[in-house]
Amino acid sequence: MRIGFFRKAAAIAVAGLLSLFVMGSAAQAKVAVRIDISSQTMFVSVNGWPYASWRVSTARRGYWTPRGAFRPYLLKRMHYSRKYDNSPMPHSIFFRGGYAIHGTGYLRSLGRPASHGCIRLAPGNAARLYSLVRQYGKGGTRIVITN
Repeated sequence: MRIGFFRKAAAIAVAGLLSLFVMGSAAQAKVAVRIDISSQTMFVSVNGWPYASWRVSTARRGYWTPRGAFRPYLLKRMHYSRKYDNSPMPHSIFFRGGYAIHGTGYLRSLGRPASHGCIRLAPGNAARLYSLVRQYGKGGTRIVITN
């Protein structure tokens, strides 16, 4: 049990260090967001400095979360999914088509794949990220999603 905890902690630490290298070259983004799908973790840096790391949920089996580098194109304080029964998507940051980073009420699922493709965050963390993107601008934000 303990060894598994330390292995997971070490993997997250290594991913965090790697994210600094990826974020450092993220086209001079002031807000750099890196989502590591394998660890279901988001790493955020602001002006090159680590800001936060949060558990997320990405696509569950049968669905897909896009990989690659993106810039947000739309911010919505509250969005309701037309595709999925008007599900609330607070503090949505859309980065590709209908895919967004947004808050969720399904806190127990954070840290494991559970979504239809969006990147889910705890509501408070989604609000903090949304605020950062508003403050620094969509053009000053880079989102990188890796396996």
